[in-house]
Amino acid sequence: MKAVRIFGKGDVRVVDVPRPVPKPGEVLIKVGAAGVCHSDLHVMDSAPPRLEVPFTLGHENAGWVEECGEGVTGFQRGDAVLVYGPWGCGRCIACQQSQENYCVHQHESAVLGGGLGRDGGMAEYMIVPASRLLIPLGDLPPAEAAPVTDAALTPWHAIQRSAERLKPGNTVLVLGIGGLGHMAIQMLKNTTGVSVIAGDVSGSKLALARQLGADYLVNTLDADVTGQIFAITGIAQCSLVLDFVGSGATMKLASSVIGINGDITVVGLGGGHLDFSAKQIPFGARVSMPYWGSRVELMAVLDLLRRRLIEIRTETFPLTSACEVYQLLREGKINGRAVLIP
Repeated sequence: MKAVRIFGKGDVRVVDVPRPVPKPGEVLIKVGAAGVCHSDLHVMDSAPPRLEVPFTLGHENAGWVEECGEGVTGFQRGDAVLVYGPWGCGRCIACQQSQENYCVHQHESAVLGGGLGRDGGMAEYMIVPASRLLIPLGDLPPAEAAPVTDAALTPWHAIQRSAERLKPGNTVLVLGIGGLGHMAIQMLKNTTGVSVIAGDVSGSKLALARQLGADYLVNTLDADVTGQIFAITGIAQCSLVLDFVGSGATMKLASSVIGINGDITVVGLGGGHLDFSAKQIPFGARVSMPYWGSRVELMAVLDLLRRRLIEIRTETFPLTSACEVYQLLREGKINGRAVLIP
């Protein structure tokens, strides 16, 4: 079968590999769609030394159960499923609460899940190590649903952590209107009463933000962007900044516009840092870096999709075009989420 595999830093190829066979407790999935995430670029560019290569990329996956290993119950061949991305131990308190994204054993290994150290879903078939990691998909198309496993789950988790900041009359700044940012705008507008400012360097992405309901647009390259935001928020400033870029520039902007008792939530892996000291940010303000989301939150996100409270803008490509798609992503030429179809 064809698979998109990483062999080392910057070395990604589409190659032929044997079709896997599920061991006891495992489930073989016939992949219907695999989302292309910016996190993959970080994996390619760094190739963490603790990760054993090669492995198959792809951590946003949906498809159909093809075969169940011995002892697996509750699923049968042909069932449509989403694959929950963070693969924890399944036994610690966090995992038992469905928060495998915060498994206490995470620091023991660089492997975080399928496509992130273990074989993922950019292939015709993939192995899922336990049926608890599968969410019934119902009649939703895999190509539409696959990206919710990260592009929707991650912003939903970040937003829920600041639920008390999302009251009518408050303002949220969303920085980076890519795969995750364009989902965050919809979630904020369709499930809360806040006003949303969308910030990006791309005119086309700001236009997308407007289509999705953003109340205000700012180009973060503008020299007076901070003043533009103050003119919108007034003295209250922002109650929440969701930074889906994570660069030094976006973190600095976030710290300059966050209000008293507000949240700066950094999701992006742009390599920036925030100088922290007394008076650097207002009293009561919090800075956090959440990671992915829980299985229960994935169920909630799937319900949002089913009820059409969110829509993932996708561009589909054949699996064999993976390398070209990654280049488009690197150049900022993907609006929404790219999805590979085996």
